[in-house]
Amino acid sequence: MPKEELLEFEGVVTDVLPEGRYRVRLSNDHELIAYTAGRMKKNRIRTLVGDRVTVEVSQYDLDKGRLTFRHKEQTESSGRRPAQRKFIKRR
Repeated sequence: MPKEELLEFEGVVTDVLPEGRYRVRLSNDHELIAYTAGRMKKNRIRTLVGDRVTVEVSQYDLDKGRLTFRHKEQTESSGRRPAQRKFIKRR
């Protein structure tokens, strides 16, 4: 039996809810509740309000979804994190 097809949408996180759930506004102004996918939870990927995300939605229930990817925003800098300072232990 083939796996059920899921719909993928891009949206923006508008609210962080308890227990790893988020309120997401899709690009077509539809709002839904989404939870963090297993790999995002396993790798501890943080999602905050205003982040662009990709959401998988079942075709049978369009009010619930699953966050599968958080898009990285391009910054004006080179995109690298600043070097961390190393502290030397003194006696």
